[in-house]
Amino acid sequence: MASKTGKGGVLLSLFLTFLKIGAFTFGGGYAMIPLIQKETVENRKWITDEDVLEIIAIAESTPGPIAINSATFIGVRVGGLAGAVCATLGVVLPSFVCILIVSRLLDAFQHLKPVQYAFFGIRAGVLALILKAFWSMYKKCPKGLVSYVIAAGAFVLAAILRVNVLIVILCCAAAGLVTSLIRAGRAEK
Repeated sequence: MASKTGKGGVLLSLFLTFLKIGAFTFGGGYAMIPLIQKETVENRKWITDEDVLEIIAIAESTPGPIAINSATFIGVRVGGLAGAVCATLGVVLPSFVCILIVSRLLDAFQHLKPVQYAFFGIRAGVLALILKAFWSMYKKCPKGLVSYVIAAGAFVLAAILRVNVLIVILCCAAAGLVTSLIRAGRAEK
């Protein structure tokens, strides 16, 4: 990526952007998606909304946490291998520091009701962020009976039948591939 600030400026910007995302988002990778989209698409214009959808799909299908995978993929697109390292370190560092601190303090304070209530509130807020991310992705995804059937099937397999997520993703990819091959065959006739 060409930048007025040079490669070092881009790398520092990647690190600081993902440090902010990692520091101010609670609830895991899905809760980070809205902030990742806002920072990388709207504020920095490094990638497009379509790129975010592709990156999220790839990040979900590869081993590891979605936030780290997303940061790595965005880092590669923006700054190559060094960009991937900077973005990944930025998104991981706040969690690492927090875990170190919380693990030291939690034993001493976990019995206190205000601490229990705070975690209850955090979980409720995270649910709202996940629903917002779902809604944003839904608006940008292709609509149609096949898409809805694939999404419903994936939900049933993963959430209710507890089928391994990797198998669900592979089944969805296969269903999407078969559907597009059938549509392409019909278009040629």
